[in-house]
Amino acid sequence: MSKIVATLIAGLFATSVYAQTTATPATTTSATTKAEVKADKKAAKAEAKEEKADVKADAKLEKKAAEATADVEVAKADAAKHKAKAHKKAAKAKAEAAAEKAEAHADQKADAAR
Repeated sequence: MSKIVATLIAGLFATSVYAQTTATPATTTSATTKAEVKADKKAAKAEAKEEKADVKADAKLEKKAAEATADVEVAKADAAKHKAKAHKKAAKAKAEAAAEKAEAHADQKADAAR
């Protein structure tokens, strides 16, 4: 919020400087006008520097968010892979158990038939 207020105030000063210079001849400038222009330049540079810092900070945050999202995606893919492997292993064990049960049942029938 303070950046917006500072920008508006700097804009006011800049427009007041231009409005005052049109009333006086362009070749003669007073010391106060030069001081105001210098102050405006410094304010503009400071604002630009702050804006640049804000943009850098935002870029860093976006980069970290993107990395975090990528990490989550990798973790989800790994979890899905491990889950599929566990399901395959369970299915194999279930099939082996069914085969052993069928073999035992067949052996029992053969023994009963003798």
